[in-house]
Formats: sequence, structure tokens, C-alpha cells
Amino acid sequence: MGGNAARPDGGANVLYGNAVRTPLPDRRAERLFHENMTAIADGRERKAELLGDPSVSVAKAYETEFERVAETFERRLRRIAGDDYEAVARAYLRGEREDRAGELAAYYIEGLWRIQQRSTISEMLFFPLILRYPDSFTVNLRFAGEHTTTESVPFESPQHGAADSEGPHTQQYFDESQYEQERAAAYLRETAGIIREQFPHPDDVPFDERKYGGIVSAGGRYESMFTEMLTAVSPDPDRFSEPVSESTLVPAGEEAKRTEDEYLPSAKVII
Repeated sequence: MGGNAARPDGGANVLYGNAVRTPLPDRRAERLFHENMTAIADGRERKAELLGDPSVSVAKAYETEFERVAETFERRLRRIAGDDYEAVARAYLRGEREDRAGELAAYYIEGLWRIQQRSTISEMLFFPLILRYPDSFTVNLRFAGEHTTTESVPFESPQHGAADSEGPHTQQYFDESQYEQERAAAYLRETAGIIREQFPHPDDVPFDERKYGGIVSAGGRYESMFTEMLTAVSPDPDRFSEPVSESTLVPAGEEAKRTEDEYLPSAKVII
């Protein structure tokens, strides 16, 4: 789209059906990728710690997680588009530029905005897919108009509900909600280990054992119910036939379709 016409999709189309592929040309790049994935695992464990603390609200646990995610995205955005990445993304969405930096900046900023909304908007699911290949990795930011998957662990957040503080079953509801939050916290800690297993440190594991890895996760909300899911994914070794020299948008791939079919009801539409 040329000229100054605004893009009609408002940013959704840059996400839909796309992933970002980033090269891993050397050990240094692999270490940086490992550090980023370790930060995600650390953030998951921190959210588990907060979720298991009765004195901390679910909202606070998710706010803390988002702050970590935002820091990671902002580092990527600066590497891609410089300190003015927001202006670069806006120019792309207005149709004023068509370059790779604008496209990638729009992808990450649109994704970050939707991630921020997911704990405040009912019936929206964040469903990202991260895959490691021998010479690159892909990040696929996906969102669905639902709140759960076939494998999600649910838990209640009384702060997001309308429980009657004087009702006869109020204490039972709060006790059951705390139990569910503690169970979800244990699940978050357990699945943080999957992230570490799938993306090990390049200095600790031989190349043949680390060249493929992947995770799909999901987090959603429906009114006062929150859900969490994370599991390992096997990348398609035949997905890419050519190397890549810089980050670029690519089609989401067979793994995206496979995980959508396996974990989401068939009627859902991915954003």
C-alpha cells in the first residue's frame, strides 16, 4: 500500500498467519536466544510465586509478567527499528513505509498491545508458538476469541468476580479459588521447566541435541476464570530450505496449524 492511506486492518493483518524468523548464525546469537527464553521461564516462575501468595492479587501477578514481556519486546524492537520504533510502526500501519523494519515493528507492537489486553478483556486467548531450528528460530504471536484450550488449567480470581462478600458460601468460594490458584502456580513452575529443556544453553548441550526445540503456550480469561497452558512442540525439520540473514516475516507454518487443530476448538478464529 503506497501513499498516506491508513491500513484498514489496524495492525491485525500483520499478525494473522505470520511469524518472525530470526537467524542464529553463531554461538553468540544462540546464547542471546537462550537468555531470552530463560527470561521467559524466569517470568513464569515469578508469576507462579505471586499466584501462590494469598496476599497478591491475580491482576498483580499478570501485571508483573507483562512488565517482563514488555522489556523483552522493547529490546527486540530497538534492535530492529531503533529507539523510534513506535514511530516506525505507526508509519508502516499508515502506509507511509513498506520496509522490513516497519513491518516487524508493527508486528511486535501490535502483539504487545494485545498481550496487555488479555488479562482485562474477557474471552481472549494469547496462543504464542516459539520454535528453534538449526539456523534460526521463529516467534508466532497468535490470539483467539476464546479463553481456553483443550489442555488448559483453569483457576478463579475472586477480584474479577462478583461474589457477595456477605453470602453464605463466600468463604468456601475464596478457599476453593485459592486452592485453584495454588494448583495453577504449581503447573506454571512445572511448565517453566519445559522451556528450559527445549532451549538449553549452547555451551552445555551438543548441537545435535539443541538444534530443534519448541513450545506452545496459552493464557486466557473468561470473566473471573483464568486459564494457563504450555507444552513442548516438535518443529518440522523440512519447514525451511534456505537460510535467513536477518529477521523477517514468514508464513506461520505447519506447526501453527497443527497446534491450532490440537489445542483449540475448530470454530475459533486466530488473529
